[in-house]
Amino acid sequence: MPKINFAGYDTGGFFDEMISEQGEVRSHYVRFRDRMQKMDWKKLNALRFATDRAQLSMGMTFNVYSDNQGSERILPLDVIPRIISGEDWEEMEKGLRQRIIALNLFIDDLYHEQKILKDKIIPADLILSSATFLKECVGLNPPQKVWCHITGSDLIRGGDGNFYVLEDNLRCPSGVSYMLENREILKRTLPDIFEKLSVRPVSNYSHLLRDTLESLVPDREQPTVVVLTPGAYNSAYFEHAYLAQQMGAELVEGRDLVVQNDMVYMLTTKGLQKVDVIYRRVDDDYIDPLVFNKDSLLGTPGLFGAYLKGNVVLVNAPGTGVADDKAVYAYVPKIIKYYLGEDMLLPNVQTYICVDPKECAHVIENIADLVIKQTDASGGYGMLIGPKSTKAEQEAFVRKIKANPRNYIAQPMISLSRVPTLVDEGIEGRHVDLRPYILYGKEIKIIPGALTRVALKKGSLVVNSSQGGGSKDTWVLNK
Repeated sequence: MPKINFAGYDTGGFFDEMISEQGEVRSHYVRFRDRMQKMDWKKLNALRFATDRAQLSMGMTFNVYSDNQGSERILPLDVIPRIISGEDWEEMEKGLRQRIIALNLFIDDLYHEQKILKDKIIPADLILSSATFLKECVGLNPPQKVWCHITGSDLIRGGDGNFYVLEDNLRCPSGVSYMLENREILKRTLPDIFEKLSVRPVSNYSHLLRDTLESLVPDREQPTVVVLTPGAYNSAYFEHAYLAQQMGAELVEGRDLVVQNDMVYMLTTKGLQKVDVIYRRVDDDYIDPLVFNKDSLLGTPGLFGAYLKGNVVLVNAPGTGVADDKAVYAYVPKIIKYYLGEDMLLPNVQTYICVDPKECAHVIENIADLVIKQTDASGGYGMLIGPKSTKAEQEAFVRKIKANPRNYIAQPMISLSRVPTLVDEGIEGRHVDLRPYILYGKEIKIIPGALTRVALKKGSLVVNSSQGGGSKDTWVLNK
């Protein structure tokens, strides 16, 4: 059986994480390449089959809301990891730390003095018209003035080899369970290679998450922490159950909680048990029908009132989503400069805001060359990839933009970097993004790993799991 050989690997003119523009293997990939080439194709395909079976046995599935069949899918895991050098990771960490500190100050300011609006750094209308700005949170003081306890920022590496932040996810960022389980599977799949490459561990994430949540109630020795899920039909239910199990916390739905005298209790077989911290994976609108969506069956009546009284901690804080509005994203460089007096370390992708008439005209005129995004959508929905769209699709988006310009931004199409990926035809390059996870409690902790999402379809730039993407384990090497 022939051995694996990367000699014929074609970068396609894109920035490749493994092979340089000169056709040479990058230094942090050399030992990986050498060891992979000792393996034959039969063995590699057997490992791919084994990873699929491992995912199914672990129940690593998710639902796709647009799938009328209602079936659960696994997120395909490619057996070839993405490797990031220690030097690259260190620079990325600095940028993420700077970004999350500034965004947290920004959120706190918006719900108090609104100095950044009064100083006209950001148009007040842009914030006050955001669906994620909650007037109910004005004057709110979360513990230690931290709003965004758990963040998953999406990064890409462009054709110039630099990392860019594509968007911030500050509400209920998902995917961390796949990062953790992918690592466990790859450690068993490629044990010899993994051991030789000095990969930084991610296995303590659940402990760090629990520590972060408990640090928010320092006056309680053994606070009760629960994970609040919308239920088994939610697309990320596997993750909710996984994190609760790993933290030793209870997994609850809204109906499992009750509020009495502004205190939150969990219903147990032994009676009511007071709850101190709720890691909620339920969106703001659904957490409390007495305050937000009155038709919600996912939350608990009175929950927000208990939170305002300081009797329970909600993670992330309600209202945090105002900072990951896609239109606000364009102002992050100014936000960092305003609150920290520093230049941005991790750059944004150039962004046009359609609420600005001049920029909107530019977007409409150049729609065939741009990527259009709906500011309140996620999961790859509400998008138009101009260069890959039809004239009719472009015209439909022009009508949408003109009807509600506040709801759209546009960015140039970035050629995401590629990573060698095992496909039916062999090993080919596929485009990837990167979602690192940041915990913010008494201090900021950035996990030395990330979820790498990969567009498995040849030539595709859409990495979202709901649209056919897969994942890779991300190996961050020690320096």
